[in-house]
Amino acid sequence: MSYKPELLTTAASIEELERLIAAGADAFVIGEARYGARLAGQFTLAMIQEAVLLAKPKGVRIYVAINNLIDNATLEGLPEYIAALHQAGVDAIVFGDPAVLMAAKTSAPGMDLHWNAEMTSTNIVTAQYWSRRGATRYVMARELNMEQIEDTKSQSDLQIQVQVHGMTNIYHSKRSLVNSYMEHQGTSEQTVNVDQERGLYLTEAERPGERFPIYEDANGTHIMSADDICMLENLHELMVISVDSLKVEGILKSIEYNETVIKAYRMVIDAYLADPEGYSFQDEWLDPIREIQDANRELSYGFFYKEQVY
Repeated sequence: MSYKPELLTTAASIEELERLIAAGADAFVIGEARYGARLAGQFTLAMIQEAVLLAKPKGVRIYVAINNLIDNATLEGLPEYIAALHQAGVDAIVFGDPAVLMAAKTSAPGMDLHWNAEMTSTNIVTAQYWSRRGATRYVMARELNMEQIEDTKSQSDLQIQVQVHGMTNIYHSKRSLVNSYMEHQGTSEQTVNVDQERGLYLTEAERPGERFPIYEDANGTHIMSADDICMLENLHELMVISVDSLKVEGILKSIEYNETVIKAYRMVIDAYLADPEGYSFQDEWLDPIREIQDANRELSYGFFYKEQVY
């Protein structure tokens, strides 16, 4: 079979999912907060079932995130939830905790399992470990550079997924840090709305121009990166080494923004696949993203070209 990378993204609603399918997305990661962490939006089981029904006829895949920190209370309903996802026709589960893998083997035999532990998926031995236990995809840590990604891909029999656009998480706490701070300062007598819609951010005294989005949800406090990864210009380098899945992270972005980004990445992927030998990136292909990009958020290559991270 000829190589064709998956263009993976997120969705905050059924409306966004439909629009991003039309824009060219091949697959989506969705879920609900009791099982999934840092989701673009909340999808109940009924909404997940609807998403599958919308996606399947178009050949689009639906993955459900069960990548939260799993405690004993969460375990109680986990097998039934996974069984319901399997029954609904979900294509894969994104997991980080072995408890999810164990439940999936019993409740959803045959379902694909994508291992994503955020920062610790950094080497080939770890990939092989999870492959032997049933994982079908290895989500690479965003802190890895191009050489490390290529090295893992060349030695792994798993699908490899890499984030190519959007913000990343840089800090997480189970505690409600913002509300605690505001209560300590006496600025609020009630719980303050600090969810994704509030638009709060942190800045450092030494770097006043950088804004780090911060929000709270049922899983605690999340601080996100001050810039957005954008690998559109160099996307062909990941396709040359046959990376299986290229992810656009849409959290904290508008539908219009994500739609623009997906269209741009779809065009570049298709242009490369049409003529890999003659492919050449055209700078104007990035213009639609530049035009809609928040002026306070720089487009960057992330860690792709950095020599040392850890």
